[in-house]
Amino acid sequence: MCFASKEMIYTSVLLYCAPRPCAFDQQAIFRSRRNKRDDDAMTDLWDGILRAFWLVASLDRDLVEITLRSLQVTLSALVLACLIALPLAAVLVVRRFRLRRATIAVLNALMGLPPVVVGLIVYVLLSRSGPFGVLGLLFTPTAMIIAQVVIIVPLIASIAHQSLRELWSDYHDLLISLNATPFQRITTLLWDGRRALLTAALAGFGRAIGEVGAIMVVGGNIDHATRVLTTAIALETGRGDFSLALGLGFVLIALAVAVNLCIHWLGQTERGGRW
Repeated sequence: MCFASKEMIYTSVLLYCAPRPCAFDQQAIFRSRRNKRDDDAMTDLWDGILRAFWLVASLDRDLVEITLRSLQVTLSALVLACLIALPLAAVLVVRRFRLRRATIAVLNALMGLPPVVVGLIVYVLLSRSGPFGVLGLLFTPTAMIIAQVVIIVPLIASIAHQSLRELWSDYHDLLISLNATPFQRITTLLWDGRRALLTAALAGFGRAIGEVGAIMVVGGNIDHATRVLTTAIALETGRGDFSLALGLGFVLIALAVAVNLCIHWLGQTERGGRW
């Protein structure tokens, strides 16, 4: 009993005399752990970037599929929007009717319409309880195209109207003196203003390719069906697959840069009197 007491006393003395980390040592340990976490995060970031470049360079199957679907949906919407917006802009320039100013004001106002609201409206119209629910278009690429058309028609029409109005001021007297019909005036403006109209179309493409809110609502982001660049980036970021998200982001950035370069080139050729 006495021996046990001596042993307990000896252990207590050793524990009391053992060196304890001071506050400075604890701060140093905390800083070292934080630096290690930062280094690990930077390593993961660089690994994700390298894997993203590899996915793009190797033409990853999922990445190519998502990119092609995005281009298919956006280009289809762009063609339909141009068929609506460009003649509408020319009619607003050439013709004079009672609600002309109101129509122009509405187009300019719709340029700032929130895309999520557009997606909600299209969703309600195409849902089973909506007036077009029997068509079964909800959560299909067709619904995504419809939403993008609604979004970019006001943008293309407003930009085209501004350009054609300046052109009409130069052509007005000539076309009137030639007794040109309204249809001939519209076709002449559309042809001679093709560079400015192409710029408007490219602006609409840039708006549509980067859309995510309306596309997510009406498309549902279904794999191998309605998943496009923007919705896939949002999904993969939430999953933590940064390599695929960054790869898709690189493709989206490349498309946006290409569109802006085309717009700049068209502006240069227009000022130079070429094309």
